Amino acid sequence: MNIQMIEGGITTPAGFKAASHEAGIKKRQKKDMAMIYSEVPCETAGTFTKNLVKAAPVIWDMNLVRSNEPGHAIVINSGVANACTGQEGYKYCEDMAKETAAKLGIKPESVYVASTGVIGKQLPMDKIISGIDVLASRLQDGKEAGEMAALAIMTTDTAPKEAAVRFEIGGKEVTIGGMCKGSGMIHPNMCTMLSFLSTDVSITKALLQEALLEAVQDTYNMVSVDGDTSTNDTVLILANGLAENIMITEKNEDYRTFLAAMQVINEYLAKKIAGDGEGATALFEVKVINAEETNQAKELAKSIVSSSLTKAAIFGHDANWGRILCAMGYSGAEFNPDKTDIYFESAAGKIKLVENGMATAYSEEEATKILSEPEVTVIADIKAGNARATAWGCDLTYDYIKINADYRS
Repeated sequence: MNIQMIEGGITTPAGFKAASHEAGIKKRQKKDMAMIYSEVPCETAGTFTKNLVKAAPVIWDMNLVRSNEPGHAIVINSGVANACTGQEGYKYCEDMAKETAAKLGIKPESVYVASTGVIGKQLPMDKIISGIDVLASRLQDGKEAGEMAALAIMTTDTAPKEAAVRFEIGGKEVTIGGMCKGSGMIHPNMCTMLSFLSTDVSITKALLQEALLEAVQDTYNMVSVDGDTSTNDTVLILANGLAENIMITEKNEDYRTFLAAMQVINEYLAKKIAGDGEGATALFEVKVINAEETNQAKELAKSIVSSSLTKAAIFGHDANWGRILCAMGYSGAEFNPDKTDIYFESAAGKIKLVENGMATAYSEEEATKILSEPEVTVIADIKAGNARATAWGCDLTYDYIKINADYRS
């Protein structure tokens, strides 16, 4: 199974185009709309926020995913979330789909919509409709079009996030591309983010949905920046079949290869979100190893990566391992703290701070050096079995408060 990360993004798979535009939705002059389009109809799958307060685009897209209609396009705006906007907000989703469909000569039922930004405001539909018209006229394939689309969906992100993987199925070269946004309001539970994936693989809708759900559990759902689960969380994938592989209709070797590729690209994008947490200076990775079972490991890892005290210690390069053991203790997962070992690891080295629940004679100076790297890993060995899990987050800094104190202005 040879899965290669390659340069590219949403437009890398065959038959996909993208466009971006500065529609004037944001107060500052920035690109704030994007469109993704497939030359042919696609099997479509999606997964969404578990927050009971769901934005209008989430409800629109959930209804489309449940239908048997193929997907053809996605139109996205940043700056206004279209959340908590009632029937008017939902009607605007329909209007966006109808305008996109009219310009592209496709069905409104094949157009997905997504929004990100401030909650509670109605979309400026004059700018949205005008933006859709521009986007439809600018659709292009190629690397630059994908890059600009990734840039246009950002809110507090500091950089666009995109990726692509190439692999082989049934003797055919196939590709998955993707782009996402996410920086604040990120917490495990389908994560606070937008992610869009494209693939030229031929696969049934049912198996596409199953693969996406499985991939999300160990990638986006293992990310936490600040403990807030948003109203707009969405992951969508379009599969247009243009690679012309024999259609994947059962869980055979081809399906397992496709699922593995989905894991690779989604883990890459999830880590990009974690490392770009609002105000972050470091990617914070947590590995729980030798657990009795996977769910136990996941609960422990997510509790550590979500701990505000631990995240603050990572920012201060402070080897305060007691905060880690404390976070494990309130996770809800059973484990024996008196058998637990804790390590810090980074490009600067690896150090064991705790053995069997008690401090080792470690060097504070060495620990601080290890914690001063831009990517830091905590390893918690609970010595109970062979299961493991990994979660990702970031440090908690002064700038997180600054960003969120004046987000709307």
